[in-house]
Amino acid sequence: MDRLLEFAQQNPLLSIAFVGLTLALVVTEVMRLFRGFKGVTPAQLTDLINRDNALVVDLRAQAEFEKGHIIGAKHLLPSQVDPAGKLLAKAKESPVVLVCAAGVTAAGTAQQLVKAGFKQVSVLDGGIGAWTAAGLPLAKGKA
Repeated sequence: MDRLLEFAQQNPLLSIAFVGLTLALVVTEVMRLFRGFKGVTPAQLTDLINRDNALVVDLRAQAEFEKGHIIGAKHLLPSQVDPAGKLLAKAKESPVVLVCAAGVTAAGTAQQLVKAGFKQVSVLDGGIGAWTAAGLPLAKGKA
């Protein structure tokens, strides 16, 4: 412990950076616990599709969707997501998994669905990139 204090005194900038990064990680993980939706891996998504008939909504641009999407996925742009709309309203109690390019864009849309009362909202961690990296198949063209 004495050596740790000595290091901190001799390297104040490194010590401050370490404390800042540690706090940022803690805050991020706490926020993750309370965000209302969960992240799923490609394997978990495959299980949700096969076992629970999850609704997969791809949020990427139409051209990207047509180049390759998860089989059975529906396409919506984030601006088109309407929790009361025809596609989503019937899935309020069912698993809904949002997919984007890297798993970042989908988080905002997931928050929107959680606030609208959806019970089983997930985001594909790593997005379509993680899906293809796992060697899973894609469908081409329009849904």
